[in-house]
Amino acid sequence: MPSAADRTRTLVQSTCSAVLMIPGLDVPRTEQLVPQARVVGPDGEVFLLFPADSPAVRAATHAQDDELPAVLEITDVAPVSVPQRIRGRAWVSGWLTCAPGLAEPGSTMVRLEPGELYVDDLWGACSVDADTFARASVDPLTAHETELLQHLHSAHSGQVQELCGLLGDRTRALADGDGSPVRAVPLALDRFGLRVRFVGERCFDARFDFPEPVDGVTELRRAMRALFSAAAG
Repeated sequence: MPSAADRTRTLVQSTCSAVLMIPGLDVPRTEQLVPQARVVGPDGEVFLLFPADSPAVRAATHAQDDELPAVLEITDVAPVSVPQRIRGRAWVSGWLTCAPGLAEPGSTMVRLEPGELYVDDLWGACSVDADTFARASVDPLTAHETELLQHLHSAHSGQVQELCGLLGDRTRALADGDGSPVRAVPLALDRFGLRVRFVGERCFDARFDFPEPVDGVTELRRAMRALFSAAAG
């Protein structure tokens, strides 16, 4: 399974929605604190791109040599329609400074130096050390996950449904009160496996691990074919 640090690093470098919260900073619209882009530097620092006149840039500029505390909150929402659609959140707490030399005209980059990190997702809730976060890796399927899940849901829903056959005795938890089968929806995908949410009178998540971790889409196709074949057999 992916480590808490890897999951946090993946969320930070994904396209999930994010907002920068600065204690004591009053802004009329929350979207003013939504970064235009974000990237993690070699030492684990998080660089956030904002318009040059944004409240975040002004606050970081006025702070100068003082330590300006800030928290980056990231929210991960499933790209397919399911109950309880939020898959997880991550928080990066640290100190904010300006890094103007890294931005394009009209924009300014601010640097968030992590002090504490926390992730609460489908795997569970856990704090993450800043040094461990700096050494963590991004899941190789992150850039393609949305497209892949939507494709599985639209083009392979029948095969996804058949995965319930791999659950053994747990299939009893997958029936509605009237005995009808529940709907299987692909919920999350990473290099280690596929998570499916079975939706009916109640929801039930099941994890289907790959025999070996995959490093890209080509290996993923082989792993998915093997998984579907096992379910069909």
